[in-house]
Amino acid sequence: MPPIPEAFARELADEWIAAWNSNDLEQIFGHYTDDFVMRSPLIAQRGFAPSGALHGKDAIRPYWTAGLQANPPIRFELVAVYAGVNQVAIHYKSVARTYVVEVLELDDDRKIVSGSACYGARA
Repeated sequence: MPPIPEAFARELADEWIAAWNSNDLEQIFGHYTDDFVMRSPLIAQRGFAPSGALHGKDAIRPYWTAGLQANPPIRFELVAVYAGVNQVAIHYKSVARTYVVEVLELDDDRKIVSGSACYGARA
């Protein structure tokens, strides 16, 4: 697959941020394949898997449901988006104004097959 066009990366980032800000898990899941892998230090910190990785929507559903029920509610603000080969990196401000870069790997249909969240300093 050729590199992801910048316009597509921006469109995906805008839709992805809007889905999370909608607080609608099914809208969020619409961007992902059924068997995608999610990696995040929060997965381990919150006791969902010591490895920090979950595989498939059924395994990820409880983790993301808990996140969507958190107080304060999730509200992401897009900082930047980066296009790569089969990948889009979304740089955003998360809850508590923490910077996050989420690297999303895409399949040939441009559905997300894996995501890796990397957390940084407070904004």
